[in-house]
Amino acid sequence: MASKKPLIPGRGLDAILGNIDLESINGNPSDVTAAISMVPLSDIETNPFQPRKEFDDTSLEELAQSIREQGIITPITVRRMPDGKYQLIAGERRYRASQLAGLTELPAYIRVATDGQMMEMALVENIQRENLNAMEIALSYNALIEECQLTHEQLSQRVGKDRSTITNYLRLLNLPAETQLALSSGQISMAHARALINVEDPERHLAILHDIVNRHLSVHQTEQLVKTNKQSAKQSFSSKPELPNTHSAAQSQLRQTLQSDVEIKRSRRGKGTLTIHFNNDEDFDRIMKLLDPHVCPAER
Repeated sequence: MASKKPLIPGRGLDAILGNIDLESINGNPSDVTAAISMVPLSDIETNPFQPRKEFDDTSLEELAQSIREQGIITPITVRRMPDGKYQLIAGERRYRASQLAGLTELPAYIRVATDGQMMEMALVENIQRENLNAMEIALSYNALIEECQLTHEQLSQRVGKDRSTITNYLRLLNLPAETQLALSSGQISMAHARALINVEDPERHLAILHDIVNRHLSVHQTEQLVKTNKQSAKQSFSSKPELPNTHSAAQSQLRQTLQSDVEIKRSRRGKGTLTIHFNNDEDFDRIMKLLDPHVCPAER
């Protein structure tokens, strides 16, 4: 879509990173070194750059039980702070589960890193390891590009994804807020969202979104509906004259009532057609019942 839409409430960069000072993000990074040692759990503090703010309690308890039996298999990653404490870079689930398991120290890679590198490593680690939804990944990619001043090529190398994948995720940020929310909550898939990106008219876009959610449309059905809407939009644009207000209002009302694409065409003399689109036989039966509950679909 042509212009970037406002992000859904609470899903911007602040929602990912929390209230942190990003003034030092763009400073010159120092060399990054690493060593591994046992670090007292009480000396570790959580990472303010952590993109994931919620952790599933059941999943944490399962990991804690595994840690009790097997110990920590993969060390966490921390950086040493000026006060002698350690700050998590990656591995907060292991850190939290270790607390539940009653551990007093953890194996950790100790790294030297700037705030900018901290945020980059935390974001990349979460993108690669956590079960983020498509919008969280898109926001993380955008944060890496804007706050860490990465090009798309550099980001592609950091996360191990090709540039087309990066672009497809970033395009999700151009979706209307309602569509972003539906994607975040799992009401639609990323494939649905990618099809919807091509519908620029807000009214048609949201009408198709509601169709997907209410009628549980497949990705293929969505793509066909988008295609039909594109053709209808072209025909509507080229056809003259414009519909009278009464006809236009009736068209909108029918679309809402039938939860389907409806077209009304009218000549200057008042002659015209009313077209109702359906996706398959079941959709046809549904529309017929809405038009007249007493109408029985013809036997097939």
